[in-house]
Amino acid sequence: MAPPNQLCLVLVIFLSIFSLSSLPTSAIIPKANVSLPLPSSQLVENLCKGKAVENRRFCLKALSSPKIIAAMDTTQLGTLIMKLGAANAKATLNVYNEIIKKLGSPQALKALNCCVEAYKYAILSFEMVSSELVEDPQTANYDVAVIGPEIANCQKELINAKVQAPRLLAGNRFMKYYVSMGYEITSTLELENPNEY
Repeated sequence: MAPPNQLCLVLVIFLSIFSLSSLPTSAIIPKANVSLPLPSSQLVENLCKGKAVENRRFCLKALSSPKIIAAMDTTQLGTLIMKLGAANAKATLNVYNEIIKKLGSPQALKALNCCVEAYKYAILSFEMVSSELVEDPQTANYDVAVIGPEIANCQKELINAKVQAPRLLAGNRFMKYYVSMGYEITSTLELENPNEY
């Protein structure tokens, strides 16, 4: 296991990459200089306690921006989660593209290209799910769920190719968390409107 200082450095580098995404960093991970954390809404609390959510603490942090806390209903919260998922997928895709330029091993390149395709798919899926939330939460639920195996396959390819890139592994882990949050919110929407679909 890596020493704590090395893990902190990797986390700082990874979070710096997220700051380059199109959404402000506070929409992804709350800024550290806030003295008191913003209280989460009951909607966010309920979502983050859901069975499908893999990391409750990550969920609460990621959904702590004022815009998200102000979400008035499950559909609005779901749309914001999908936007965060897409933004994080784009940021991680940028990291993959940056690393591809530096690596020369054919096996590593094959694994990285597999991941690039997985993240392109994730971006499209998160964006598509946003539009499906109102009309068809069941399809939205399926579409967000199938992102998970794509990211898992990416992870497997990286491990098999022995690609040593903690930023990529962290990006994959965060993407799993966003997929679990997306799955939870679409499952909730299905339960809220059982007769409409």
